Amino acid sequence: QVQLVESGGGLVQPGGSLRLSCVASGSIASINVMGWYRQAPGKQRELVVDLNSGGITNYADSVKGRFTISRHNAHKNTVFLQMNSLKPEDTAVYYCNANVMTYNGASLSSWGQGTQVTVSS
Repeated sequence: QVQLVESGGGLVQPGGSLRLSCVASGSIASINVMGWYRQAPGKQRELVVDLNSGGITNYADSVKGRFTISRHNAHKNTVFLQMNSLKPEDTAVYYCNANVMTYNGASLSSWGQGTQVTVSS
């Protein structure tokens, strides 16, 4: 019912930047929260940042001051993650997540397929 598609991952040198995008589509009446998680090899998936419908953000301490989440001005179902000053420890698969209310009244938490971010020289 709800699909999330991420894009923008890739290989970047330490200190570089990447911008991820996530588009949510389907039977979406409203989006409560959209955010980004990441999972490095051998580690649990962790929250990077999320953004609620009121514009409140919640960043992991490890990315504060380097990563910025934003929502498309015209297309509210699209969020971006601007990642600056990337470090090797940022290497992970990045997943988009959305908590939505569907048109039939269901509350869903949906995940994208993930996009690989590799920070290496």
